[in-house]
Amino acid sequence: MSDTAVRSRKTSAPRLPLTGTLRLKSLAETWYKPALSVVVASAVPNLLLYSLDRLDLVMYTMAGSLCALYGHNLPYARRAHTVVRVVLGMVAGLAVSLVTASLTDSVAVLIAVGAVLAAVQKTFCDATRIGPPGHVIFTFVSSAALFTPQEPGRIPGHLGLALAAGAFAWLITVGPALRRREGPERRATARALDAAAAYAAAPGDRTRHAAAAAVQAAWQSLLAAGRPTPVRQALERLVVHAERALATTSAGPSRGAGPSGGADPAELARWAARTRGRGPVPAPPPAPGTVEQLFGIDAERSGRRNRRGRREARARFLRALAPGSPVLPVAYRTLTGCALAGYVSYALGVGRPYWAIVTAAAVYQPNATQSWSRALQRVFGNLVGVLVFAAVIPVARLSPLALVLCVLCFNFAAEALITRNYWLGSVAVTPMALLVVEFAGAHPAWELISDRALDTLVGAAAGLLAVFAVPNRRAGGRVEKALTATAEARAGAERVLAAPAADALALEAARRQLTSSLVELRDASDIAAGEWWQRALPEEDMLAAEQAGHRTLAATAQRQGLITLPPANGAV
Repeated sequence: MSDTAVRSRKTSAPRLPLTGTLRLKSLAETWYKPALSVVVASAVPNLLLYSLDRLDLVMYTMAGSLCALYGHNLPYARRAHTVVRVVLGMVAGLAVSLVTASLTDSVAVLIAVGAVLAAVQKTFCDATRIGPPGHVIFTFVSSAALFTPQEPGRIPGHLGLALAAGAFAWLITVGPALRRREGPERRATARALDAAAAYAAAPGDRTRHAAAAAVQAAWQSLLAAGRPTPVRQALERLVVHAERALATTSAGPSRGAGPSGGADPAELARWAARTRGRGPVPAPPPAPGTVEQLFGIDAERSGRRNRRGRREARARFLRALAPGSPVLPVAYRTLTGCALAGYVSYALGVGRPYWAIVTAAAVYQPNATQSWSRALQRVFGNLVGVLVFAAVIPVARLSPLALVLCVLCFNFAAEALITRNYWLGSVAVTPMALLVVEFAGAHPAWELISDRALDTLVGAAAGLLAVFAVPNRRAGGRVEKALTATAEARAGAERVLAAPAADALALEAARRQLTSSLVELRDASDIAAGEWWQRALPEEDMLAAEQAGHRTLAATAQRQGLITLPPANGAV
């Protein structure tokens, strides 16, 4: 594609999709892990409370049990730290809600606090990139607790229950490390090999970006996994092969595989399948440049262990919260939309409009287009879900044990189905959330159904209104910063290449920095392309930066010995 084939966007109003929004996808690779984890983490405290005839306390243990949903794509070393922070954040939000509920019964005040909490939770999840399910679980727990009558003297006990359940959830999420401690890294490496195979088989902008992002994620997983083991070292060599396939295809794929030719997609796919399995990690011959690349990885790993690496991580987090960050407009959207949803729902007669707040919070995605799609999925899934609740409630009311089992079944179904499409998961989440209300006492079914349906419509409408009323013009600024960072990384790589005797570590560091900046540029442009009310994106500049960056990457890979470029002008 030539530069002249690309034109700048003249408007900042992307199309809002209707077709395909509800289309089902295949199940995620590890869909069963969060599903089983949350069921086990919930079943033990729920059945214990059932044996003590104190099911009215399930809401508090549920706050800790839901923490088992987080961190399943992370290496166990990082997962352990991440889930601890999730538990502490969940308990902190619950504490604010319980204290507020004990001090006032003003619905207006409760809605305001709920909206602020939702905005804070959204901001911190985006800044830390906590990943799915993100802020919605935090908002669900804190908003529900706000509208539950509370006595100050019971708050410490309730928080203790949440903390104890959270500690058990932590054990559930990190426990598999005793059986297969390199499992997350193996899956990340397999995804990188699969993505590289897809790009080698069908080169293109999208497959190239997917492969680069998967390789980057694999390196991050291996770097975060802790000290190298023989299995991790074998995985690192496989990621070098995936990265070499990406560089070779970018430079000009050949028709066959060979030590210096194009990558063989079938071979990469076979390695991916074996890596994902339980047998030994494949041990192909080392790719050219492997020694230098792994030397650079070891140096980066050492840097992450020292104080400098920790300071850089804290600095990145603080930059995400600083004025001018693209995270903040989404936080303003969340605050505005959740408050509007709560007040409108209350004005329409819903006495506990926490579901409207949760629905509005769930709408907010990285850009307006994705938020629109999420709103449609949420509305459709919730409305079907209330019908499922109407069919199930007679069974759940047969006995307290039946109620507990129904909640566990919907817990599993929600996490198992949500990877196929968000609306399908919502079909299970909605009856589960309504059944949880039953633990505190039976309510008229029709009242629960009508309130939930009304809250869903109000929350989605208010959430979308805030999306379009509060523009995120900083999304374009993120693209400009990514362009600048890419130009600087490319200039740095060019300087290293120009040195007569370039250091192997410097070459590897320059190439990794340029790769990371190109992935960030593509992510930033994808998000900005779906945002409203902003200036036109510099598409020609982005295309030129990507093309120049990939040329420099190819030259760097050639200098490292990863690839052999074809002769210029078609010479043989």
